[in-house]
Amino acid sequence: MTATEAPTDRSYAEELDAGDPLGAFRERFVIDDPGLIYLDGNSLGRLPRSTQARLRQLIDSEWGRELIDGWDRWLDLPMTVGDLIGTELLGARQGEVVVADSTTVNFYRVAAAALDARTGRRAILTDRPNFPTDRYVLQGVAAARDLAVRWLEPEPVEGTQPSDVEAALDEDVALVTLSLVNYRSSALADLPAITRLAHDAGALVLWDLSHAVGAVPVGLEEHGVDLAVGCTYKYLTAGPGSPAFLYVRSELQDELRNPIQGWFGQRNQFAMGPDYDREPGIRGWLAGTPAVFGLAAVDEGASLCAEAGIEAMRAKVTALTELGIALHDAWLAPAGFTLGSPRDRARRGGHIALRHPNGRALSERLATVGVRTDFREPDSLRVGCSPLTTRFTDVWDGLSRLREMTS
Repeated sequence: MTATEAPTDRSYAEELDAGDPLGAFRERFVIDDPGLIYLDGNSLGRLPRSTQARLRQLIDSEWGRELIDGWDRWLDLPMTVGDLIGTELLGARQGEVVVADSTTVNFYRVAAAALDARTGRRAILTDRPNFPTDRYVLQGVAAARDLAVRWLEPEPVEGTQPSDVEAALDEDVALVTLSLVNYRSSALADLPAITRLAHDAGALVLWDLSHAVGAVPVGLEEHGVDLAVGCTYKYLTAGPGSPAFLYVRSELQDELRNPIQGWFGQRNQFAMGPDYDREPGIRGWLAGTPAVFGLAAVDEGASLCAEAGIEAMRAKVTALTELGIALHDAWLAPAGFTLGSPRDRARRGGHIALRHPNGRALSERLATVGVRTDFREPDSLRVGCSPLTTRFTDVWDGLSRLREMTS
């Protein structure tokens, strides 16, 4: 993707759209209001047309006609869809990812399992800017086990650095857990370096990939990551409340214990035995009955992302956020905005944060003129760049309307 005009000329964005190798994917999504500039795909992705068809088929042909016989194919969906996400988007091996439950439940399960496997160590290491649900779960599991949470206080834009982690590590840390992409600033953590530092100190590592999957390559196997979780309704476009995923490295799957011993993790499940006998491997990390409709939607969204390719998606979101930053510098900085995201493209995820004292009011006003963004406390207006549906002209037009409000 190349452009010859200045970024402040709309023709620059038009040229980028014309050369966008992922541009055709937009036509495969429901665009109910063509006039809406939707820059909130980092919160909830658009609806794929294939998902509409898949859910209709599930209702009419599967549930409607097959009834309980549908379970012959539904039972394996958590594993097959997990393999799709794991191998195509996360750099995991087959049999290391399952799709089930919510990010919060999955985070609790793997965090509790990690802490139970490091008895004698009394501390959890995370950072204050971590996503709220992760912080709340950690506070709960720490209180239940009489452990301490060590809170890192990183620079708010650039995020937690390996040096921050290294300074806080010692032989008492059982678990290091961070978000790969910060939900507010879009800061992309150095996963290889932080994972290596934690392992050198004898700790296990848990990454929250909710704002990363579908926007950046992860490399779970390559970098020896122990545990990970993430949601599917952002860049994977699986819909509101769609089931999340969890990853457990193969070598740890039978060493760690799933703290929620449900019947879908039971060996010989339908024998209905009197005692829990965990199924080996990743299937043993299931708990309750899977949400079949949600899994079907995840399958469709993840399939689109796999078809596009994570490297191409990463290139697109990088170019979109680069355009947004250029327009911030030219149009918005003179109006009192500051950039709330890293300028280094290698350390930035799929959205940018525009900081302004009146950020909430501006985000609300944008919605009245057909531009949908979102706001995160205390002052960040987030511009989400979903690689399969966001156009360069969307970013240009959206920030142009924001400039008009503040000029």
